[in-house]
Amino acid sequence: MEFTVQQIAEVLGGTVEGDATLRISSLAKIEEAQAGSLTFLSNSKYEPFLYDTGASAVIVGQAQELKQAIKPALIRVENPYTAFSQLLEFYAQATRTGKRGVEQPSFIGESSEIGPGHYRGAFSYIGENCKLGENVLVFPHAYIGDRVTIGAGSIIHAGAKIYPDTVIGRFCVIKAGAVVGSDGFGFAPQPDGSYKAIPQIGNVVLEDYVSIGANATVDCATLGSTIVRTGSKIDNLVQLAHNVEIGRHTVIASQSGIAGSAKIGDHCVLAGQVGMAGHVTLANKTTVTAQSGIGKNVKQEGTILQGSTAFDFKQNQRAQIVFRRLPELEQRVAQLEKAKNAAEKP
Repeated sequence: MEFTVQQIAEVLGGTVEGDATLRISSLAKIEEAQAGSLTFLSNSKYEPFLYDTGASAVIVGQAQELKQAIKPALIRVENPYTAFSQLLEFYAQATRTGKRGVEQPSFIGESSEIGPGHYRGAFSYIGENCKLGENVLVFPHAYIGDRVTIGAGSIIHAGAKIYPDTVIGRFCVIKAGAVVGSDGFGFAPQPDGSYKAIPQIGNVVLEDYVSIGANATVDCATLGSTIVRTGSKIDNLVQLAHNVEIGRHTVIASQSGIAGSAKIGDHCVLAGQVGMAGHVTLANKTTVTAQSGIGKNVKQEGTILQGSTAFDFKQNQRAQIVFRRLPELEQRVAQLEKAKNAAEKP
């Protein structure tokens, strides 16, 4: 499998200096790299190798300064070690199974296409008009509905369910039991107090290098697409509702739930059991600590959020007003105590 330097930079969210058309076919240590390989520099101790390496491209930090001319192209990223680790993760996923070929019984629609180097496990099902790239691995009991597209190097683990019209990018991992593309939770209240289902006719789009954890669920959009962008990682038992959008290289930990039409920016971190209300937007690089609830937009990049307590709505609203004033009230109490102590002195 070969990729251009530009393609790799796009996956990692980096920028290229040098020849972006160079082709990369392997990963290597900086001191051992040869033409066609990609390496990284994160420790200044290894900086001398940057000027001697045979690599075609090197991942470096945004602030890395060059002391002399170099031959390889550079991919500048925020954290070279993390970026290289990301590539290693997907390389390992693609190569460690060793599975290739077709086990029987399995099914693939006559109108569907699958690239070379693939694996189809026993009792796997691939529907009509699907397009699967090279080196795609489909493990036993996985279901892939009609008109699904899956990019090269992606892995669909045992028992995963991919609903019709889903689009999955390159080197994605869908873990066991995950459900991608099922109907969103859309019901319209009726005059008699009942609820009527709203048809969900959109799809799910997972860009390159996305991971969906075991038993996680990603609902299809009511209209348009539910989107998880490049490099984002969704943990086990996470729920992404209809029309949610997850930015690039964002991570969401287990048991979190994201309600419909919420939008999460790039490089965000949501810890375990985070709840996020519908139609709420999080700015890039937002961090949300465990068991926190998000009920309103966050516009400032780099914000850290914590806390959520549920009790009577009106009481909670009044308490929140007081809570926001606590620093001011504390200062006023300190001033009153100081004045009281001064008045009591003989």
